[in-house]
Parts: sequence; C-alpha cells; structure tokens
Amino acid sequence: MAGYAHPETLVETDWLAAHMNDPKVRIAEVDYDPAANFELGHIPGSVLFDWRKDINDPTERDILSSTALTALFRRAGIDADTTVVLYGDFNNWFAAFAFWVFTYYGAKDLKLLNGGRKKWIAEDRPLTKDVATPPAGKFQAKAPDAKLRAYLDDVRKALPHVGSGKLNLVDVRGPKEFSGEITAPPEYPTEHAQRGGHIPGAKNIPWAQAVREDGTFKSREELEMLYQGKGVMPKVPVITYCRIGERSSHTWFVLKYLLGYPDVRNYDGSWTEWGNLVRTPIEKP
Repeated sequence: MAGYAHPETLVETDWLAAHMNDPKVRIAEVDYDPAANFELGHIPGSVLFDWRKDINDPTERDILSSTALTALFRRAGIDADTTVVLYGDFNNWFAAFAFWVFTYYGAKDLKLLNGGRKKWIAEDRPLTKDVATPPAGKFQAKAPDAKLRAYLDDVRKALPHVGSGKLNLVDVRGPKEFSGEITAPPEYPTEHAQRGGHIPGAKNIPWAQAVREDGTFKSREELEMLYQGKGVMPKVPVITYCRIGERSSHTWFVLKYLLGYPDVRNYDGSWTEWGNLVRTPIEKP
C-alpha cells in the first residue's frame, strides 16, 4: 500500500487482527442490511453502524446531522484521537459512504479495511455475535467541509464545463444503468428512478473496475491507468455520482486518498435525485 497517496487510510486484515483488542481502535461494521450480515456474525469488538438508521437523516433525504454524528460516535465509544476502522457489506460501499460522511464532519483518523467483510470471511478469520458495548466517547463533530460534497445546483452549474478540461463528472454505475437500460442495479430491484440514462457529459467508470476479485483495491499504477486513461486527470476537479451516493463514495475514496486528487466531491443526491426531477437534462443512447 506504500504506493498510494495516503496509505494510512487503508488497513489490511492482518493489521486489524493484530489490533482488535487495542483500546484506541474502534472497529465499526457499516451495513445496508445488518440482519443478513452483522447479526449473523461480525469481527470481534465491532460496533454496528446501520446505514439507513444511523448514517442518514430519519425524515429528510439527507445524511445525518453533525449533532447526530456526535451522538453516534459517543455511543460507539469514539474520542477525537480514536482510530476508527470501517468495513461492511456490498464490497465496502456503505463503509466508504460512512468514511465520506465522517470526513465531511471533521473526523480524522479513519481507515477502510481493504477487502471489507468479504475478505475477512474468505480468510476464515474469527466472527462473533456478541455486540460490543464500549464506554461512552467524547467525540465532537465539526462544521461540514463543503469542499467534499456536491449538491444538485452544483452539478447543474457545472454542466457547461463538464468534459471541457475544467471539470470531470464520473458516473460509477454499471454500463446498463449508465445507458438507461435499467434504472437500478440488481442489489436494489425495487428502488428505481423515473428515467434512465446519465448526466450529460459524464464519463462511465464503474466502481468495480477499481478493485480485484477479492474486493481489495488495485495498485496505484493500475488505478492511474484506469482513470487517466478515461481522461480523469489529477489537476481537474471531479464530481462522482451513482444512484444513492454509496458507490460514488467508494470512487471518491479511490481518487482522493489512493490517487491523491486534490479536488473531488461526491454528489450523494445522485441518480435518485437527478433522474426524478422535471426538466433535468439526461443523455440516453
């Protein structure tokens, strides 16, 4: 991992196995479906962050507030200097989303488990059904970092500049979603947008092209070839999007932390927002 721009943001399963009992390390499993994952067995010492209940606002289509994050981290026993290792289901999609949200609110010592839950289980490492109950933490969320998030109006204003060398818009969904053949991936068969297609000018670089079969990230050289080969260059600002913002968080992490791109924002409204709005332009072959 030494070749990555910020290798400290990624840990291997061996490292985590050696630090499971470290009191300054908090392990958190981030799941879209805890009943099918965390509740059946998780890394010993892990706390659960339920993506829908804990990382999103309960009433608005938005991420959780800074106040809610402060409460969540304190319940999880997290202090300002706690190392937080995130992993989860769906190839770390939702762990990456949590990484993006927590970074947005000023959390510092965050790490992703390379390969996530999938790799840990494939290596036959220990699991438990016991739920950790750490003592309350003292973490305090900070004001949001606006440089990390793109909103609908930001994307609309950016459209004239997409593909001009001034901004790149990266759609990380699969080719059939990008073309409009389908409006949701197989993992979400009941959650569709009104229209299929993609935001005009977007480049389609599916998130899965950045990982190996075991879910671990490809080398820096391979990643540079992937993104720069599609014209996504380091000095050009990037906005990533998908359908609900979780897969685009995965690519946001790759570009910002593994490749060191200085200006990367995640449009978490993504296609569920863009594809449902009246008079919002789309491209569809």
